[in-house]
Amino acid sequence: MQLIFIVILGAVLGFTYGSYTDGFMFSSKICLFAGLTLIMPSLFKFEFSHVNLIWEHKSVLAKGFFVNYLILPIFALVIGFMTNDFGITAGLFLIAVLSGGGMVMHWIKKSGGDTSFGFLLLFINLVSISLSLLMLHIFATYSAGYFDVVYHDEIKISRFSEVVIELLIIIPLVTSRAVICTKPVLDFIEKYRKYISHISIFIILFYLFGLQSSQRIVDVYDFEPELIYISFIAVFVFYMLTFFVSKLIYDLDSPQERAAFWHSVTRYLTLALVISTFSARAFGISMLLPIMFAYIVQIPLSVIISKKYMLNGANTQ
Repeated sequence: MQLIFIVILGAVLGFTYGSYTDGFMFSSKICLFAGLTLIMPSLFKFEFSHVNLIWEHKSVLAKGFFVNYLILPIFALVIGFMTNDFGITAGLFLIAVLSGGGMVMHWIKKSGGDTSFGFLLLFINLVSISLSLLMLHIFATYSAGYFDVVYHDEIKISRFSEVVIELLIIIPLVTSRAVICTKPVLDFIEKYRKYISHISIFIILFYLFGLQSSQRIVDVYDFEPELIYISFIAVFVFYMLTFFVSKLIYDLDSPQERAAFWHSVTRYLTLALVISTFSARAFGISMLLPIMFAYIVQIPLSVIISKKYMLNGANTQ
């Protein structure tokens, strides 16, 4: 409950700050901050020899691709078409094809999953960003007619993949090696890890909801207020379906499948927000709605899942 309160507080205060000021300009430094505070502490036990885990558990990897790049996009399309809004459908579809994110290692570690395998999955999913963007472009090209809109802007954001890999993979990994060699720093991080992660989550949400782009949601509220609750319901249903199908497909008694489970339940919302900000002209402002609501749904849901379904696994690690 404490983390849920932090999430709500960070989102509300951030949005309020942005509405009374000029708001924040987006900077990739927020990804670096997430990488160092949420991902890096989970890598202390990672060894390069763990790369062999990919071959040892290739069936789990296959499950992940099946869920993240087939099942979840289908869920997003079905729900999105029911909303009858091109922007909401695009935002939901974007969430569906972006797996993991800055907090996924936090949940894997907290629930007793295999953090080494989880880190490898994070790397694979980040490398697959170009595939995700291609899927978004194909969706937009063939669905625009259904929504009676014109789409002609190809998504050209693959350049972000290199930056994201650097900020969420390379720098956290290198930093973790340095911290391991500095025992006082290692002991300090291990001792206060919970507080570091909670403060980090608050800062990230405050920043993201305080972005100038986040304030554009007000325009939707002024002209099409019904899209607010339609979008929230769509996001909630999507996450419920995601949770149930993930729980059905993955064996939560396995540390590796537990890690893969979190890569399906959690989506890379920060990157989705960045992409939607640059793509709002092509898809409409309503594209931002599912992504903003996803923050409100995903983190509390992750807290509940971690406490209710992951307790035994966490205690045995």
